[in-house]
Amino acid sequence: MAQPKDFGFGADEQMIRDTARRFLADAAPVNKLRGLVAAEPHAFVSGDRLLPAVFDADVWRRIVELGWPGLPVPEAAGGLGMKMVAVAALVEEIGRAALPSPLLATFFAAFALRECSSDASTEALERIAAGTPAALAVADAAGDFYPENTPVIANGEAASTTLTGTAHFVQDARKAAFFVVAARTAAGTGLYAVPADAPGLLIEADRIIDATRDQARVSFASTPAVPVAEAPHGGDALNRALPAIWTVIAADTVGASEWLLQTTVEYAKVREQFDRPIGTFQAVKHPLVDVMLEIDFARSHLYNAACAIDTEPDKAERFARMAKAQAGEAGGFAADRAVQLHGGIGFTWECDVHLFFKRNLHSRFLFGDGAHHRRRLADLLLGS
Repeated sequence: MAQPKDFGFGADEQMIRDTARRFLADAAPVNKLRGLVAAEPHAFVSGDRLLPAVFDADVWRRIVELGWPGLPVPEAAGGLGMKMVAVAALVEEIGRAALPSPLLATFFAAFALRECSSDASTEALERIAAGTPAALAVADAAGDFYPENTPVIANGEAASTTLTGTAHFVQDARKAAFFVVAARTAAGTGLYAVPADAPGLLIEADRIIDATRDQARVSFASTPAVPVAEAPHGGDALNRALPAIWTVIAADTVGASEWLLQTTVEYAKVREQFDRPIGTFQAVKHPLVDVMLEIDFARSHLYNAACAIDTEPDKAERFARMAKAQAGEAGGFAADRAVQLHGGIGFTWECDVHLFFKRNLHSRFLFGDGAHHRRRLADLLLGS
């Protein structure tokens, strides 16, 4: 099936994007973001960086009322069953606001669950659609997120299943009410749902630079778990969900990069040097145009990948890897130029650029950086 015109981006997707932009401009402006996550820089300055998992509970309540957690959830499980291009449009606005919330982590879990076909996965999706935050726990200590290498081991069968091991780089773990965990068995990899308050479950926060997010190690010690996809079908489900995860991270990066570009453009209009706005100098104009082009390249890859998930699933992995790689490069470049062109204030805590800079840096390496995805693309296109 060929991709539709404009990647299938129609009136519904535009409404979601415009509604999100208005809502976030009102509920989560950058001055509110600063007060929420960057009011006290001492933890970062001291090198501790072990910050509380902060987010605005009232904003989350309103997000749930808008139905955003249910966007990727099938209608049969109580969600909206929207296309991936709609999810991408929403997440681009989330990134533009650098919103601290469990929404992206919940999407990751939902992408994995919707690839399963069990009563337990449907029940978990219903909880997500109702606004219960979740997180996906799959990576090992080296950051490998492929299901066959998960460090968690499942023991027992069905109702008596327990998990042992530690999942790393779990996003917004301290905000989640339950986890979707990849665990190995003798038959392969399965997926399991585990409540955040389950016995034997321990959440240890990571020290990260991104103040808008929460990341942790989640350990299991004979922790009871509910299978949502038995082995080896859980590994297959997670592999099918990965393109959507990469696409969402790319969307968040594109949105944050757009904020960096627009903010730097506005600064260049008012910051004067030699009695002229610095934006009149070619040494400033040309890098800003380069940033714009890099973001546009990334956005094209982003919606191409989202549309492939909707209409050409056989091409989804290839296009999603392209989107993740290009978004990571564009995000790093946009952040670098924003700091540079803000001059001396650009690397200070008081300048909001650092919040988006760090979010982009985190996203760049989350679920694989550009080098990783280009290497895997070479395997897909040229052979291992």
